[in-house]
Amino acid sequence: MIPILFEIGPLKIYSYGLMLGIGFLLGSYVLSLELKRKKLDPNMASMITVLAVIFGISGAKVLYLLENWSAFAQDPFGMAFSAGGLTWYGGFIVALTAVILYVRSKRTPILKVLDGLGVALIIAYGVARLGCHFSGDGDYGFPTDLPWGTNYENGTYPPSRAFAIFPEIASRYPGGVVPNNTPLHPTPVYETLLGVLGFGVLRYLRRRDYPDGKIFAIYLMLSSIFRFSIEFLRLNPRLLFGLSEAQLIAIVLFFAGLVWTLAISRKRELPSSARQ
Repeated sequence: MIPILFEIGPLKIYSYGLMLGIGFLLGSYVLSLELKRKKLDPNMASMITVLAVIFGISGAKVLYLLENWSAFAQDPFGMAFSAGGLTWYGGFIVALTAVILYVRSKRTPILKVLDGLGVALIIAYGVARLGCHFSGDGDYGFPTDLPWGTNYENGTYPPSRAFAIFPEIASRYPGGVVPNNTPLHPTPVYETLLGVLGFGVLRYLRRRDYPDGKIFAIYLMLSSIFRFSIEFLRLNPRLLFGLSEAQLIAIVLFFAGLVWTLAISRKRELPSSARQ
């Protein structure tokens, strides 16, 4: 792993920050193309990206601090201003709210923008996840014997520390400590591959004559399925029914997308039914 790509004097270029930045830029570019395709102002993509950066990172940090309240209480300044420590769903919810308010203020069709945003988000998220992989920040998965098992010992959050909250796994190793060079599931890479797959699916589906809003609803379902599945391999505490916080949120978003999709489909069918 290479948390720091290179240094120029006192300036350090972190792999996590670089990939996060590339993810935002790629998402902005894809969104501008989608807006242009829908005959909307493509320049809106830049402002939406700025809002996503500001509110996304802020929301992700706040949720992370709430999840780790005891540690935050002991070192509030260090936790709040640390380079790492971001929880995706916190950023997603806060940033999406900010974007919706902005689009409404511009008197632009919200559902058209959301459809483009769904296509952009799924690939941007996948690319940004590579930052977690290169930095080795603890978003990796459980030990594996698969040939692509990855060594994260040089990451910012080594396995010997990360697995301390999983005694059932740590107890399998001498001294109850998972060696830092243990091959692990590279779950961020899995999410990148799923992001590329999801991007291809949404790009294909958006060619169809779908009502506005349906592509975003499908994005919610697709991304939720991806995250729910990956969480079974990731090092996150289980909160309820053996599921992690991310899985519980993914379930809510999946059903929100499903209900939205069914409502859109039913609404479209009503005019033809009424004429019969």
